[in-house]
Amino acid sequence: MVWKFTEDRPIYTQLVEQLQLRIAMGQYPPGGKFPSVRELASEAAVNPNTMQRALTQLESSGLLYSERTAGRFVTKEADRIMQMKKEMAQNLMTEFLRGMKELGFTKEQTIRLLQQMEEESI
Repeated sequence: MVWKFTEDRPIYTQLVEQLQLRIAMGQYPPGGKFPSVRELASEAAVNPNTMQRALTQLESSGLLYSERTAGRFVTKEADRIMQMKKEMAQNLMTEFLRGMKELGFTKEQTIRLLQQMEEESI
């Protein structure tokens, strides 16, 4: 997965979101060792302090935890990861529904369009 950044929001916020997505997708499995700050900063081509800020936020949210000499790990709590995935899905759906409303689609029209698209993809 390629690191992508925009200029409209702070880099550390975008790092948090992209790392959450990687956890949600299983790239970093529950209970698995998380890459070091330097490793991730190098991979993302960002300052290590910026990456540290993102990882601190992920720790505060309970997605990562530190073991003194072993480094950081992804939480083993499947419920916490599922909660994050649901929040991410809700955010995506909210944006989608807002866009459909701006285009002038009603709730019923949106549902019909989704059903048509699902049928066409089968």
